[in-house]
Amino acid sequence: MQETNPATPVPSSAEINRSALMIVFLVVFIDLLGFGIVLPMLPRIADDYVNELLPSSKTGEGLQGLVVGLLMSSFSLMQFLFAPFWGRVSDRVGRRPILLLGLIGSVVFYALFGYAASLPGTTMAGTALVLFFVARIGAGIAGATIATAQAVIADSTPPDKRKHGMAIIGAAFGIGFAFGPLIGAGSMELFPNNAEAIGYVAAALSLAAFALGYRLLPETRRVDTGPPQTRRWLDPAALARALANGAIGPVILTFFLATLGFGAFEVTLALLLRDSFGLKESQSFLIFSYVGFVLLLTQGYLYRKLAKRWSEVAFIALGIVLMAGGVGALGAVTYAASTGWSLYGLLFAALTSAVVGFAFLTPSANALISRRTDANQQGEILGVNQSASALARILGPVLGVTLYKSTASHLLPYALGAGLLILMLPMIPKIRRG
Repeated sequence: MQETNPATPVPSSAEINRSALMIVFLVVFIDLLGFGIVLPMLPRIADDYVNELLPSSKTGEGLQGLVVGLLMSSFSLMQFLFAPFWGRVSDRVGRRPILLLGLIGSVVFYALFGYAASLPGTTMAGTALVLFFVARIGAGIAGATIATAQAVIADSTPPDKRKHGMAIIGAAFGIGFAFGPLIGAGSMELFPNNAEAIGYVAAALSLAAFALGYRLLPETRRVDTGPPQTRRWLDPAALARALANGAIGPVILTFFLATLGFGAFEVTLALLLRDSFGLKESQSFLIFSYVGFVLLLTQGYLYRKLAKRWSEVAFIALGIVLMAGGVGALGAVTYAASTGWSLYGLLFAALTSAVVGFAFLTPSANALISRRTDANQQGEILGVNQSASALARILGPVLGVTLYKSTASHLLPYALGAGLLILMLPMIPKIRRG
């Protein structure tokens, strides 16, 4: 099915642009509170149900890791498939309806996650796991609209301010990820032994984000003043075209590999805190909250200060170095824990380095891709980049959790992540030339 590429005319005043930036920040922030509530507990909750179904033999440990990894990856698989689609549709029909559709989807699937977590593991572990997969798949489809939020930023900022604008999404993510775990910890304190509470609270927050967006979010998609473009609703060749573009292809590839390396520790952090440090659920929430605060401070303050003097390429290079050091240090933390040492100082240093690095790289890559992309293709190309990132998050959890459970030291996923990140550095000159 072919489509032309008209767009809804909207005012282009600075007042409308500031309003759009503020509202998309609030909407993304509230929605990501729900993400921050669920993520710290998801691997642990799923692990408990999987343990009921699979034996604890050496082979069983590997299968358990594979199932939990597939559950975590299912979210990103849907983002891989749907991010370019939502971006392309938003280029045609506008950003606002796509963002609202994603938010209402989050309400439904977070609530389903809560219901699944309420099922008894001893008798309904299989049913619960099926519902977990459905909930994560649905949430992934809904969450794939984050590229559309990035397109709102691109619509509302001039090219020379693009990286400042993209940092807004990162700051919203940081705030959501900082306070989401705290809300999750509070939910577990108010409703002990009721893991379903975190799903229902996340659904309620997404509903609040939907209400806010419905009431206040303006449309930012501008009139296409160029010749009509004929484009498909579903276009599998879009990724190939983007990668073949010398200006943006290397940036997308770098972002993909960096996200893959970062994902090697991200998905296993909850398991690491339990196995290496013996932390309870509420304590793990606090560690995740610390990660969010680091992300918030980096993108909300430090990045925006340095962006006046540093280029996107400089941020990307430094981000890779910091991420590699942080993920590698986490490997040292896990190895030390396997020999009886609990190195809390090194844990916090490693997390800080890895998160600051990722906070430097993410908005810079998005801004660079946006600045090098035609205005009529912002949604599609940013969606392709989000899709590439999602593909990394598909592979990351499967590799990460499987490797994590394959050795007693849990060292392998962090060694893999650090190695992948170091291999990214030779890409920097090609990105600079683009």
